[in-house]
Amino acid sequence: MKEQKPTSRPSLVLLLGLAFVVACVVFGVTALLVDIFEHKQEARTPFVRMVEVDETTSDPVPWGVNWPYQFDTYKRSVDSTETEFGGSSAMSDSKLEKQPWLKRLYAGYAFSIDYRELRGHAYMLYDQEVTDRVAKRSQGGACLHCHASIVPTYRRLGLEAEGQIADAEALAEDFNWPAVLKGFEIASSMTYAEVHEELLKTPDGTPGESEPLFPGGALAQSANVEIPQDDVHNMGDAHPVSCLDCHDPESMRLRVTRPGLVRGIAALAESDDPVPHLPSVERWREGTRDEPYDPNVLASRQEMRSLACAQCHVEYYCASKETLFFPWENGLKAEDIEKTFEEHFFPDGTRFKDYTHAETKAVTYKAQHPEFELWSQGIHARSGVSCTDCHMPYERQGAMKVSNHWVRSPLLNINNACQTCHNVPEDELRARVETIQNRTTNLMERAAVAMTDMLDAINAAIAEEVPDEELAPVLELQRKAMWRLDFISSENSKGFHADQEAVRILGESIDYSRQAQAAALKLQ
Repeated sequence: MKEQKPTSRPSLVLLLGLAFVVACVVFGVTALLVDIFEHKQEARTPFVRMVEVDETTSDPVPWGVNWPYQFDTYKRSVDSTETEFGGSSAMSDSKLEKQPWLKRLYAGYAFSIDYRELRGHAYMLYDQEVTDRVAKRSQGGACLHCHASIVPTYRRLGLEAEGQIADAEALAEDFNWPAVLKGFEIASSMTYAEVHEELLKTPDGTPGESEPLFPGGALAQSANVEIPQDDVHNMGDAHPVSCLDCHDPESMRLRVTRPGLVRGIAALAESDDPVPHLPSVERWREGTRDEPYDPNVLASRQEMRSLACAQCHVEYYCASKETLFFPWENGLKAEDIEKTFEEHFFPDGTRFKDYTHAETKAVTYKAQHPEFELWSQGIHARSGVSCTDCHMPYERQGAMKVSNHWVRSPLLNINNACQTCHNVPEDELRARVETIQNRTTNLMERAAVAMTDMLDAINAAIAEEVPDEELAPVLELQRKAMWRLDFISSENSKGFHADQEAVRILGESIDYSRQAQAAALKLQ
């Protein structure tokens, strides 16, 4: 019988190696589970409130202690970066020098004196303070509805008008919409210099500190009006748009704070204008309509990511003959707004106008910056893409998904702003945008040529002393042509927000200009 060999046993080294491998696996799995747990806890606590902010904290610095990443990116709007067609931080070159036809478009209006390229939010108050439009002419205080963090000042003016206490404690207590609306109406009747002075009297959440974060805001520099230092009391500074304007200081939820938008979108909801990109408005229309549409109650978070921007990047009336309003009661398209203006009369009974054209004396409308209105007609709006998806795209910070608050052109951040949806190389995406913007700019220049030819023909008819009643229909055509050209030239995407709509509007501008030119030539 053959002798049986003893069974071989694992060596001590092999056992130790196996134990080490198991230990590493266990350690790795444990570390992974701990990391997942910590990230879940981090996600449940998105911020640590280290300092208190309230309804008076228009100074963004205290907010930055609690939300440092958002604050750091918000401050980057001072960085000098630009695209060919502007972008959020373009150098403030004169548009009047680059496009001389604008002087004729705005003849008789302050924009013919000084009109510059846009810059980022950091400069929105300073640039307004020093522009010759404000320094050389008295402008309406309604301009600060968008150029400053002004809601605490509205609240203070409203409380004071009602004879109520309006100290820092009262202003911080709650938002107080009735007081804000009252103060908004009061400020709309004041001059720019007067409202700027009121800003400096309002607490800004940093008592005893008077150094603004961004340029401007420390003193009113408008219409050669100076505020004595003794009148400032270090109560606060005037700040450009800041955290308080879009976020609830208690919950940080997005909100609408501007009375112009609240009233304007309520009027839009009452209209028949299709707004598929605002589903909460469509749902409100199908409901009882017992209460006016309120975006702070009914809008989804994704809608609010556009409506927060629509508080200012819109068309509106902002002079002092009437309380500032958004002209949306007939809809958001250029002709809808035009219809609202045509049917509108000032409280004194006179026909609505922004200015009288200096060359022809035609009643004229001035477009502000209708980005929201044009975007509303485009493919991105219809696809549910918000303003912030492109201009403040999400980023991953640890376990949290946060919006980058460096508000700028998507062309400067194509990877995050565009390629999350478009699986296309950066160069191709940039080329698509530039093609749209170049085509729009070229057509806009053609519309400008048609406009100047029209003005020359009308001026020739006026020189021939054509009766006013015969010239009136021509001046109506002039107004229509100039409104459409201004609508697209003042909208800051150069057609990208809705390229086909921009081309349609410019085509109509050219048509109206040529109709007016032909009619004027027949009168000579």
